[in-house]
This record gives sequence, structure tokens and C-alpha cells, in this order.
Amino acid sequence: MPRPLHISDDVHALAPGFAFLPVEAHGLTNGPSDAASSALLDEAGRRLVERLDGGAPQDDPHIAAWRAAYTAFGCKPSRTRNSAEALAKRALADGGLPRINRLVDLYNAISVAHLLPVGGEDLDHIQGGMRLVRATGEEPFVTVAGGAEVIEHPEPGEVVWCDDEGVTCRRWNWRQGVRTRLTERSVSALFLLEGMAPMTAAELTTAGAELAEALYKACPEARIEIGDVRHR
Repeated sequence: MPRPLHISDDVHALAPGFAFLPVEAHGLTNGPSDAASSALLDEAGRRLVERLDGGAPQDDPHIAAWRAAYTAFGCKPSRTRNSAEALAKRALADGGLPRINRLVDLYNAISVAHLLPVGGEDLDHIQGGMRLVRATGEEPFVTVAGGAEVIEHPEPGEVVWCDDEGVTCRRWNWRQGVRTRLTERSVSALFLLEGMAPMTAAELTTAGAELAEALYKACPEARIEIGDVRHR
């Protein structure tokens, strides 16, 4: 049964051009980054360079639309970058993209290659349905500071993904919480591919199909369900 997902009216009013594509996967096998996941990241970096054609990530129309959405809920996009822009900048830097684990490497590669935010959540740690809302400021967000888990709270009006237990990702797709992140022990995942006009539904669908194909190659026994592109 697909995980319930809901976009609040407040978020829709803030960014009516927003759309997302959910991909659920079960029976996954994860582990440390390896040669195959590293090769995917390297290839994604090459595709990014070709896409930008000498330009900067923030000059891409899709990233520019995300910057406008961040500005609309009070975030400075040059200081707090959406996840796609942040990864793209790392891909273009001398050190390249980080290697995290096989599943995270895989969805990061899709994010960079298509220049769109992609998140991965451990389904076994999500409580209830997922909602994209404007925060009250009271919701708990579990993160890490100084090597220890700490609880923070979003700013009032900040756009956040949350479940019944609290915030799973702050500032739309800026920082994921530790509670639901994919680890080497994860076997089920919810991937969210997030687009902002001018990105089309067809482009989101293409990226989702590429994600599913990569998941099947990495985990041949997995059961994967690609949802429909949704605006609400």
C-alpha cells in the first residue's frame, strides 16, 4: 500500500508550479558505496557539465524557480540552497560528489544528472503519512551536532516535510533528519522527486523511470512502484 502523501493548501499557494513524483521500493539491499555507485555519481557529474554548458547551477531555469520558492517562504537561497543546487555545486568542485552508501549514491546521481531535488526516506521509520506543510515552529526535527543527536525546531512558516512524529526534512529539501534517512540497513524506501515549473511532468517521469531502472540493477529482487506526478 503506497504511503499517503499530502501537500498543504498553504504550500500550494506559495508555489503553484510545484509537482512531485513518489517512487516506493521494497526488498532493497544496501551497503557501503562501491565501484558501481561511484561510477553512477561520476557519470551524473559529466551529464551535469553537459547540461549546464559552461553556466552555473543557479542559472538553470529549474534551479532559478527553486530559488524563487525558497525566497517566498523567507529563506535566502544563496545561503540555504535546495538539495539539487547544493549537490550540483559539489559535483562541479574539485572534490566531486560525496560517497554515502549505495542507495544514497544512486538517488544523488539521479538528482545531479537531472538537476532536480531527490530525497530518500526509510519507509520502516516513517510514522503515518508524509505531509509537505508550512511549519508552526513547534515540530521536532532530529539532527546531529557535535557527533550527538539533538532536537531542533523549524522556523514558523518554513516549508517542511513531516510525518506523525515530526519533521523529516527542513526547508523543503535542504536538510534531511537522521530518523528517516537511508542507512546500510535500509530495505524499504520512499523516494521523492521534486520539480518546480518550468520542469514538466514528462521530465519528472523520465527521471523516475531512470531511478527505478538503477534500483533494479542494484537490487534485482526489489519491488518498485512508480507513482503518478502530483501537484497536490
